[in-house]
Amino acid sequence: MAAAQFPNIVSRKFRTDESGQALVEFSLVVMMLLMMACALADVGRAIYQEQVITNLTREGSNLAARGTSLTDSATAVVQGSAPLNITVNGRVIITSVANNGGAIQITGQVSQGGIPAASKVGTVIGGLAALPAAAQPPLTQTVYVTEVFYAYQAVTPIGNLMGLALPSMLYDVAYF
Repeated sequence: MAAAQFPNIVSRKFRTDESGQALVEFSLVVMMLLMMACALADVGRAIYQEQVITNLTREGSNLAARGTSLTDSATAVVQGSAPLNITVNGRVIITSVANNGGAIQITGQVSQGGIPAASKVGTVIGGLAALPAAAQPPLTQTVYVTEVFYAYQAVTPIGNLMGLALPSMLYDVAYF
């Protein structure tokens, strides 16, 4: 009978016991959303930078295949690398590879940029080149290979914690 006479007292007591629960749940949800937003920002930046690098490799190989010198092609790639800073955080390597009597050999190579990186095609002029079978040039023909290395740096603390999921070095290659 006391509860029937004072219904507001019973419901008010019940609400005061759970008043901190909403605050705790809200703080947990906000923390998770912030973590997801930071992770999404870093993953999005990595995908964007990889796309820029892909375009740069195609540009470098295309220029070299059209008769531009390897040095001028590498310089054009470095100068056209905005918003990335290849001069400081990257390296462009353009290699010409010829099929000389069945031997796939490096005939020229130019490298520009601010980080140390070795070509995955090979480094010795006159030495054998390591190319995928589909990219090997026909007899007496030349293939131009552009490789771009870029040191990826996360901008959020969550991105730094995701070091296992995000690469520290972005790489792309194009064969023309």
